Amino acid sequence: MTVDPRATVRRPLHLAVGGALVVATALIPSAESAAAPQESEVLLSYACSFPSGTEEIAVRVSAELPSAVRTGEEIQPEGVSVEVELPQSSLRQFTETEAATFSTVAELTVRNTQGDESADASWKDLKAEPVAVPAEGGAALVATGDVPTVSFGSPGRATLAPVALDLDFTSLTADGAPTTPPGLAVRCEPAGEQEGTLGEIAVRGTTDPAVPGPPTSSPAPQPEEPPAAAGPGLSPSVRERIEGLMDRRPDSLDDDPPSSCPVEIPPEWVMTTAEAYAAGYANAAKLDGATALGPAFMKVVLNKRYIADGCASTIDVTSSVDFDHKGKRQLPPSKATFLTYGFMPTTATMVLEQVGDPAHVHSHTVTDSPAWPEETTITAQLTMRLYDVEVNGVPLDVGPNCRTARPFEQVLRGYGQSYPRFGYLVAFGGPLTGYAHIPPFEGCGVDEDLDAVFTAAVSSAGKKADNYTKMMQAPLCVATNPGVNCPPAVPAPER
Repeated sequence: MTVDPRATVRRPLHLAVGGALVVATALIPSAESAAAPQESEVLLSYACSFPSGTEEIAVRVSAELPSAVRTGEEIQPEGVSVEVELPQSSLRQFTETEAATFSTVAELTVRNTQGDESADASWKDLKAEPVAVPAEGGAALVATGDVPTVSFGSPGRATLAPVALDLDFTSLTADGAPTTPPGLAVRCEPAGEQEGTLGEIAVRGTTDPAVPGPPTSSPAPQPEEPPAAAGPGLSPSVRERIEGLMDRRPDSLDDDPPSSCPVEIPPEWVMTTAEAYAAGYANAAKLDGATALGPAFMKVVLNKRYIADGCASTIDVTSSVDFDHKGKRQLPPSKATFLTYGFMPTTATMVLEQVGDPAHVHSHTVTDSPAWPEETTITAQLTMRLYDVEVNGVPLDVGPNCRTARPFEQVLRGYGQSYPRFGYLVAFGGPLTGYAHIPPFEGCGVDEDLDAVFTAAVSSAGKKADNYTKMMQAPLCVATNPGVNCPPAVPAPER
C-alpha cells in the first residue's frame, strides 16, 4: 500500500464504552452503486499526558470514505474531522495562565491495514478554531483539514483505524496576547482495549467483475419519484418482458459456476437493519370477500447473502423480515364481515401470526439490461387465529385458540425495474401479490366443537392456494441512512 502527502462542528460528545462505529450508507438490495461514499465515524477514549497528569478524553473522528475501490486506486478521505472534548480538569493549565481562548492543531496517526500488512499515515495540520476557556465545565475543539491519500496493491478488505493523537495547543489572553507559556504539546494514546476502526473498504482486483452500479448504456433518466402508473402494478407486456429476462438465471445458485465465470461475493455488502410498513387486502375465496391487512410494521435485515454472478449478469440478494405488532411477531388484528355460506352475516377478528424463521426475501436483478429488472419473492410462515366471532349479530364463543391446525406458507412476489424506476423494488416498495392455502381449523369452540364449521367456511378447497393477497410496501427506512424515508411511511392499501 502507498500513502501520499496531501469542517464541520458536530454535536457534543457522549462517549460510549468501547467506542462506536457509524457507517451511514444505505446498503440495500437494489440497483444502487456499492461504491458510493460512506460517512464513517468512530468514537474513542484517549489517555492524554497533560502537565497536571494523565486525562482521559473523548475523541470523535469522522471522514467520508469510498466503500469499494480497485487495486492501486487512490483513496482520498474527505470531510475529515477530529472532535476533541476536554474535561474541566484538563483545562487547569489554561486557566492558570489566565487564557481567554485556546485552539489546537491536531496530528492523528491512522493505521491503514490489509491482511497482515499495515502502514501508518499522518493526518497532520488539522486545525481547530479558537474557543473560549470556560469558567466551568469542559470544552470541545473540532479540528479539520486535508489528509493524505492511500492506495492498496492487492484485493481484500482494508481498514483505517486511528491510533496516536498529538495536540498542539495555543492560548491567548483576553487582549489577544500569547499566554506564558504560549502553548502546550500533548501526546495521546488510545485508552485500553476498544474497537477503533474508522472505516472498512473493499479492494478489488482490476480484472474482477465491475462494482454493481447503474448501467453504462445510457438508460433513460431516473425520475425522482415512481410514476403514478406504478401503483396498479406492471402491465402484462412489461411483466412478460421482465419474466423473459429472468429466464437467464442459473438453475441453482449453489452449483459451482464455470471457472471463467467467477461468482463474486463483495465484502463491502454487509448486513444492516431497516424498517417499513405494508398494508393491503387478503381474499377469502370461499366467502367471496376480502379483509384488510395492516398496516403491518416490518423489521428487516438486509443483505444476509449477496451474490453477483458476472457470467449470468445477475445479482441475487437474500434478506429477512419479521412482523412486529406491540412486541409480537404478527400483523395487527383485522375485523371483517362476510356472508357465510352466501346468506349468514358473520363478523370475526383475524390475526395472522408469524411462526418459525423470519420471512425469506430474495431479490434477483438482471444487470445486462439497461432497465435493471428486479424480481422479488417474499415467503413467510403464518398461522391464522379467529376470535370475537358473531353470527347474525349473536356472539359465538370460539375460545382463545381457534386457529389453523398448522402453519401455512404465504408467498408474495413483486416485479419492477430501476431505470426508469417503477413497479416493486425492495428499497422503494410497491405492489406485492400472491396466493395462500388456508389449512383446516382446530381448537374452535368452548361448549361445542366448531372446527368443521370454520374449516368448511374459510379453509382452502383441496391443496390449491386460492386466497389472493395484495400488499403495498412503503419505501424502506434503513438504519444506516436515517435521513431518507425515516420514520417509515404507512402506504395506502390497494385491492
